[in-house]
Amino acid sequence: MASTEVKSILKKIGIDPKLVRRIAISTYESEMNVVMHAVRAKITLKVTPNVIEVIVDDEGKGIPDVALAMQKGYTTATEEMRAMGFGSGMGLPNIEKNTDELKVTSVIGKGTKVRMIYNIT
Repeated sequence: MASTEVKSILKKIGIDPKLVRRIAISTYESEMNVVMHAVRAKITLKVTPNVIEVIVDDEGKGIPDVALAMQKGYTTATEEMRAMGFGSGMGLPNIEKNTDELKVTSVIGKGTKVRMIYNIT
């Protein structure tokens, strides 16, 4: 899983464990959204002296209303996804809670880009 790889890389380069945990949580939430709603995605990790950025750029159906999708409890998960324990409507809110800055852009029929930014200092 990409979130596990991101976590491993950040640990190896000596990033604070509390920050690594926040990044792993939000990357995992994004990864699960990709699994449930997209065809494929590219996950990019950028580390600079002051900022860590994780970008998840997927090819999928897109999010019709990003503001609505950011609300706790809002979900478009199917019954099958819910039966597996997903789709509680907490994915994007959990991502937002664990980032210092979150930018979500989406184009219907093309996909969604999630930029998660974390301050190191």
